[in-house]
Amino acid sequence: MSFLKRNKTKPSSKAYAVVTGAGSGIGRSFALELAKRNGTVVCADINLDAAKETVDLIEKAGATAFAIQCDVGVAEQVEHLANEAEKLMKHPVTLVINNAGVGLGGKFDELSLDDWRWCLHVNQWGVIHGCHYFVPRFKALGYGAIINVASAASYTAAPEMSAYNVSKAGVRALSETLYAELKKDNIRVNCLCPTLVPTNIIKDGRIPERYSKLADHALMNFAMTTSDSVAKLTLDRLDKGELYTTPQVDAKLFWLMKRTAPNLYAKFLGFSYQFVK
Repeated sequence: MSFLKRNKTKPSSKAYAVVTGAGSGIGRSFALELAKRNGTVVCADINLDAAKETVDLIEKAGATAFAIQCDVGVAEQVEHLANEAEKLMKHPVTLVINNAGVGLGGKFDELSLDDWRWCLHVNQWGVIHGCHYFVPRFKALGYGAIINVASAASYTAAPEMSAYNVSKAGVRALSETLYAELKKDNIRVNCLCPTLVPTNIIKDGRIPERYSKLADHALMNFAMTTSDSVAKLTLDRLDKGELYTTPQVDAKLFWLMKRTAPNLYAKFLGFSYQFVK
């Protein structure tokens, strides 16, 4: 993969990657796409059986992968992941994809502090931990790459998604900061901001039934992309040194509206919410 450079003139064609949340959805798609690109992949997931399923798919395709159980919200487990990945692959990690995430919805005053902690534990601290333990390794190596999976929710700020919005906005802010800060160190950063993509995040998350049914309907009838195409596009944009990946038309439209007319966008959002039952 061309974004992984040993020096200015000799690119490496092989990625040694760690993917969190690799047991399903976008994480699994990233792992499979990396394998297609001749990469070696460590598939991390809190559900070890799911991670092993992804590894089986990769091995059947003739590539090399390993499964590790990891709760990304626990610093010690991510540190272990970083150490163990290098041992398993017998090579320094050159790419980390901080993908693990959970879904949470509901009115602000109906969310408990436990809900907030649960959401931030995975969505925000998981990414912080991933960057914390891999950035120093990339600096020592002289190159590397990071993909942080945020969401269009990081800027759309839809009502009844406060904790999720905050967690993903933090991921985007961190990614933007690291993109600038690490450029001189030959470390590339890409921030993925999709809208609805067919994954398990709604099924496994804490989403009110009225919204989970609506999301399921939207995914079945209006999904504009697949997790496989999102993974491929994101890796391609990382290769080109791009900071943002907004894979769907609606994600791009919301981004444009928020950037060009933030006050008008907020008023529109508030006005529209009045009609939500």
